[in-house]
Amino acid sequence: MIRSRIAGTGAYLPPTIVTNDELARRMDTSDAWIQERTGIRQRHLADKGQSTSDLALEASRRALEAAGLSAAQVDLIVVATSTPDYIFPSTACLLQAKLGAKGGAAFDLQAVCSGFVYALATADSFIRAGTHRSALVVGAEVFSRILDWNDRATCVLFGDGAGAVVLTAAQVPGIHASVLHADGSLAGILSVPGNVCGGTIIGSPFLQMQGGQVFKVAVKVLDEAAREVSAAAGIALEQVDWLIPHQANLRILEATAKRLGLPRERLVVTVDRHANTSAASVPLALDEFVRAGRIKPGHKVMLQGVGGGFTWGASLVTM
Repeated sequence: MIRSRIAGTGAYLPPTIVTNDELARRMDTSDAWIQERTGIRQRHLADKGQSTSDLALEASRRALEAAGLSAAQVDLIVVATSTPDYIFPSTACLLQAKLGAKGGAAFDLQAVCSGFVYALATADSFIRAGTHRSALVVGAEVFSRILDWNDRATCVLFGDGAGAVVLTAAQVPGIHASVLHADGSLAGILSVPGNVCGGTIIGSPFLQMQGGQVFKVAVKVLDEAAREVSAAAGIALEQVDWLIPHQANLRILEATAKRLGLPRERLVVTVDRHANTSAASVPLALDEFVRAGRIKPGHKVMLQGVGGGFTWGASLVTM
């Protein structure tokens, strides 16, 4: 039976770092207020000339190098993003061109902060079906462009970045199982309720969030998805070496680990330095811990996403 495994990881964070203290000089907030409610200390923001595909390109190059593959050897590119370069063509097609590759399938996937887990499950299905041998799966965002920088309740939460993995066909399973869910009736608690029509913006171009509702739903569904994917994979939760939930809020991360009975030392946390990078957060965190030598070959890793839509999901992986 053909399965897929993660052959390489990569990440990229824009060089511009904005601390909580810098934000406090622009608006009515403070480092203590932000850290107490979110655990965030700083975030990276893309420069004006940097697009989502630019961030994705750097992360992809590093993932390909780690996998020992050239871009020409990849026959599928899936980019998870809510902040594409254009309405069309897809950011995946633009990334493919920047990588200098041609001919393979390339498309974007939109599931907001669950996007990477959705994209990973999608690429895994292509490889399991035997139609593709290798896939580049990317989560990339420039969320700073859809924030109202006068709204301290939302703008302090997010950052920009990109993370990527290379999947290759294998006989031994790397990705054991994935579960994906959505509930469109909850769309209103986290959204950017606008679009472009006739050259003008209809609705709002800025992110809107009901923080309390998002917190309650996120903790509940992350717990449920973890248990579901653990059962689907036939791997007990106590066998999980690392839990990497979507890096939205430290309180959500810690509450999820506690509900699952996993010790704090198995919880991967990067939200303090990256903030919420939406679809990029999980692959960014994965790459950081892989390159630091903390996540090692053979470790079992639970990857989780939850975000607007409302969407959520999880994948259980052996590295």
